[in-house]
Amino acid sequence: MNAPVNPPKLHDCRDAFASTLEQLAAENEMIVAVCNDSVGSSKLGGFKAKFGERLVNVGIAEQNMVGVGAGLANGGRLPFVCGAAPFLTGRSLEQIKADISYSNANVKLVGISSGMAYGELGPTHHSIEDFAWTRVLPNLPVIAPCDRIETAAAVAWAATYSGPCFLRLSRVGVPDLLPEGHRFELGKANLLRQGSDVTLIANGTLTHRIVKAAEILAERGIDARVLNLATVRPIDEEAIIAAARETGAIVTAEEHSIFGGLGSAVAEVVVDNAPVPMKRLGVPGVYAPTGSAEFLLDEYGMSPSAIADAAQALIKRK
Repeated sequence: MNAPVNPPKLHDCRDAFASTLEQLAAENEMIVAVCNDSVGSSKLGGFKAKFGERLVNVGIAEQNMVGVGAGLANGGRLPFVCGAAPFLTGRSLEQIKADISYSNANVKLVGISSGMAYGELGPTHHSIEDFAWTRVLPNLPVIAPCDRIETAAAVAWAATYSGPCFLRLSRVGVPDLLPEGHRFELGKANLLRQGSDVTLIANGTLTHRIVKAAEILAERGIDARVLNLATVRPIDEEAIIAAARETGAIVTAEEHSIFGGLGSAVAEVVVDNAPVPMKRLGVPGVYAPTGSAEFLLDEYGMSPSAIADAAQALIKRK
């Protein structure tokens, strides 16, 4: 009889963000945090206790928050502008475009509780358009770490990067996938599993699900490659083209609309360089209803077994 397998420990990536930011702020007095009445949800309580004079809480005024961040950057500070992803991006998109992207301001935008993490609060609080809105803006790297280790590495990288970026963080617990000490490289995918029959690509909360999907496929005799594509812009074209040519089929999964997000970004590379059958899994162009993030992901065909089924069906089109 097989011994029971203990499930992996799940981690809230906001904790890794907050602890890393505090460590960086202790070393660099130019680092400041700006938030929109979101000290708690952005996990900035520790930062406030240690560096109270370096925390700017503008209240529920996201457009102003982004402008304040740009002003602080222009004054030589290194601002991390933190807020709920649906409001940071949706409500202040014009300011992100003009004050941050166009001006190439050295501001780190941190979208908290992205995707459908606020599930029970419904469609107004889902952030399933933010990849589409941000990845079209020049000068703005768009990053969705897959676990606490990559989150910490991406925050440390952002503090050294000269220019703006958008970090997309969830509050939904995810297991560790990358090794301790991992260094984030902008625009580079992480090969989590080698394979020759099909490639599974995801980022953020979906990466651990495609890892499980690959394990299910292996039990079916299908060899799936797994890529964690944390950087949506600039995207790792080399890894995508290699996956298309070497495995002949690609499935993407994302906590986002299937329009304009990760799947669209991958498809753009594939169609221009190595056309192969693709399947984009995500929210199918609707307002996702109320429900937990886990429930909604399953509902839209992104349980590990459903991802495996989609990949198996796609292989038949090769």
